[in-house]
Amino acid sequence: MASLKELKGRINSVKSTQKITKAKQMVAAAKLRRAQAAAEAARPYAERLSGVMGSLASKVAGDSAPMLLRGNGANQRHLLVVVNTDKGLCGGLNANIVKAAKAKAKALIAEGKDVTFYLVGKKGRAPIKRDYPNRIAKHFDTSEVRQPGFEEAEEIADDLIAQFEQGEFDVAHLVYPIFKSALAQDPTVDQLIPVPPPEADGVDGMAGDGAVVDYEPGEEEILEDLLPRYVKTQIFGALLEREASEQGASMTAMDNATRNAGDLIQKLTIQYNRSRQAAITTELIEIIAGAEAL
Repeated sequence: MASLKELKGRINSVKSTQKITKAKQMVAAAKLRRAQAAAEAARPYAERLSGVMGSLASKVAGDSAPMLLRGNGANQRHLLVVVNTDKGLCGGLNANIVKAAKAKAKALIAEGKDVTFYLVGKKGRAPIKRDYPNRIAKHFDTSEVRQPGFEEAEEIADDLIAQFEQGEFDVAHLVYPIFKSALAQDPTVDQLIPVPPPEADGVDGMAGDGAVVDYEPGEEEILEDLLPRYVKTQIFGALLEREASEQGASMTAMDNATRNAGDLIQKLTIQYNRSRQAAITTELIEIIAGAEAL
């Protein structure tokens, strides 16, 4: 049985840990509102751009379509762009993202495809490298910037497009979390390159309402400019979703840790009081026994 000194030391240690988790929870809660607002604000633009792309893509077909839309005609080499966080203490968020990436990789390998990884963020490197040590194509470090923004998304997109044009891969998939709430962040896998033709959704009469639209310059020229921008927008959205998911998961995890620390403090305090009472009782018995012996 632990001594009173040891119990008191453990209580103080857990109290110190509780202060840290409480502070981390408050910081995450403060950052969550801004990160959530940024992620939600980016979604309408991405949806609007997707609608425009759908209208344009429906008018372009065959070899006249840009390479980013039609692909290179092959489907053998697949690149998984996995977006993880740079910091820990966010529950099972990174583990779930890695799990989704590994499941996709396993399915592709079972089909006989060649799979490589393009890792964004620090926390996904170790578990993926442990299972696929020879399949890591590149690490993109976002830990040096306070909050990854469009510049980082543009750099990643330009790198991926250059690799695609050089024939280093045939298909790229984006693995990232979608922020639903502080309690739910769902990992998802979307095809990034070649850009999957989105469905036209009636943007300003361009589709869905029977209106006839003429484009100047031609659809091919507009798509040549829009497709790289679409890839950048998708990656930028993934980074924003990652930030919101990280803060939401961190707030939830730290709240649970704070509650668990409180429960542990309560149990240790009860154990401490019982041990202290037992020591006092033993001391009183010894005094009484000594007095009777006299």
